[in-house]
Amino acid sequence: MTDELQDRAAKGGKARAALLSPEERRRIAVAAAEARWGGLPVARWPGVLKIGDVQILCAVLEDGTRVLTQAELLVALGRHRKANVRNVREENIPPVLQGERLKPFISQELLEKSQPIQFRTLQGVRASGYRAEILPEVCKVYLTARDANALLKQQQHIAVQADILIRGLAIVGIIAMVDAATGYEDVRRRDALAEILEKFVSRELRKWVSIFPPEFYRELYRLKVWDYSNMKPNSPKPLEVGRLTDDLVYKRLAPGVRDELRRLTPRNEKGYLKHKLHQRLTEDIGNPKLEKHLAVLVGIMQGHDNWDSFYRHVGRALPRWGSNLELPLND
Repeated sequence: MTDELQDRAAKGGKARAALLSPEERRRIAVAAAEARWGGLPVARWPGVLKIGDVQILCAVLEDGTRVLTQAELLVALGRHRKANVRNVREENIPPVLQGERLKPFISQELLEKSQPIQFRTLQGVRASGYRAEILPEVCKVYLTARDANALLKQQQHIAVQADILIRGLAIVGIIAMVDAATGYEDVRRRDALAEILEKFVSRELRKWVSIFPPEFYRELYRLKVWDYSNMKPNSPKPLEVGRLTDDLVYKRLAPGVRDELRRLTPRNEKGYLKHKLHQRLTEDIGNPKLEKHLAVLVGIMQGHDNWDSFYRHVGRALPRWGSNLELPLND
């Protein structure tokens, strides 16, 4: 392709992009991220780990792995978030444990467990982190090196920070042990579910508004190889479409929300729901979460050519909620 043709193509791409709405551009970006990083596990349950005054971004991946984000962990230990040394990297030592003075105190087991894990955020962005369980072990490496007078002067502040983290983890650990021993763990779980339902589900029936974008149904019909030409906006959908919507959306939106919405929504004499389930979602949290979920879902749909491939992917990226109630309500 000549320079002139390349220039025309670039200008044409920019012109087409200018015609897209912000929502359409976001969906295209999500689909591109899905296509690029689709093989990485998803951080399905993100959150913030608070240890004293230190806060570290954390997440539980869809396979159950607990991770702490790499940059935040480095900062929590007093390191630069982009810390890396060429000769250390060549020896396969992760940045969080780099330093010649630390080598004698690092076991092979810790070295293997502390290799960075690549994953994707809920927004489709690639991220890197460490297994959460290495945090106290990494702290102990610095503290042991300090006790042996092996640290350099510029590393002393890291040992101080490691001491703070270790003390904070001890407090958190004893609280978790007491909760488990007394059964309060179950109470806390029930309270968490009650909080989720309170934030997501409204006791008042909201006026009906169109929430589901046409792209959702268009892509659904395309993947199922159904005829979309006779679909009319806001018209009643076939039962199979309702069943798939229940599966793809409400069962994956948040813990317990789908069952609570159905409990609060009466049925008519023919057994059909009298109101749309989303009319019971709260305006400040439930509704925005639904819109975000649909945007991600449509992006995944657009990245696949057949139903089986899409359904496998959505099972990884947006799995149905189980018993885990650690749901972030403020992202």
